[in-house]
Amino acid sequence: MKNIKYLLFVVLIFAIGDLHSQTTWPHMVTSQDGTQISYEVYGKGEPTLVFVHGWSCDSRYWRNQASVFSQNNRIVLIDLAGHGHSGITRQNYTMEAFGQDVKAVVDAIKSPKVILIGHSMGGEVIAQAALLMPQRVKGLIGVDTYDNIERKVTAEQRDSFLAPMKQDFATNAKQFVNQMIVAETDSTLRNLIVEDMSSAPPVIAMSSIENLFNESVKGTGPELFKNIKAPVVDIRADMWPSDPEANRRHMQSFESIIIKGADHFLMMARPKEFNSALKQTIKTMTEE
Repeated sequence: MKNIKYLLFVVLIFAIGDLHSQTTWPHMVTSQDGTQISYEVYGKGEPTLVFVHGWSCDSRYWRNQASVFSQNNRIVLIDLAGHGHSGITRQNYTMEAFGQDVKAVVDAIKSPKVILIGHSMGGEVIAQAALLMPQRVKGLIGVDTYDNIERKVTAEQRDSFLAPMKQDFATNAKQFVNQMIVAETDSTLRNLIVEDMSSAPPVIAMSSIENLFNESVKGTGPELFKNIKAPVVDIRADMWPSDPEANRRHMQSFESIIIKGADHFLMMARPKEFNSALKQTIKTMTEE
């Protein structure tokens, strides 16, 4: 009996040790300006899928995709500088600097072939990253982001939008985020998103969104995508109008997949439909 108990004890110890050995901890890499960038890696298989979150979000927003897509591909979840577990030492949170964050991670994982997936502001970020590593990027997949890259805003429109947030970030960020979520979305999820995003460090959040608006004021979209040779697909909700033809005038190829009745956070609120569309898009890009 003692021998049996001892054997069971040994088996249990090895089992616990094996579980610990399977734990995947976040990694850290230094971006071009010295900021520490946190990222997680799961699964195996090329191309590597690199998921980039949007404004005032983080890598947790992809939790409905991690277990699904890591079954057939290596996937990477990134926290951009100033978000999630990444460093907050940057002074100016520009789209170009965020693109360098993505490149630093791709360099670290040494993947020869990647598909970049970016939600909202992340769509601009992955475009910036694609310019930095054209030979490795096989496709860009936007998530409710590439509605019309020709659209410009005036400096006055930018300032009018930002002014309330500068006065009271939390209150006005909540109002802004609420507008991006449809009534049918689960109330618990709505509350999580609204409270989480409005709790972002105001200095970082305002720097990020002002720099994002600055790109629209300058009208950099057409020139940016003219220099990207990889195919682009946008998986989007039908909340706002879009102009695919405007995008096609400047992109090597562009397709839009619309999930009806979804909101801006469709990868969270409508994961089944979103994952199906993402799988098909990845398959198409891989076959090209």
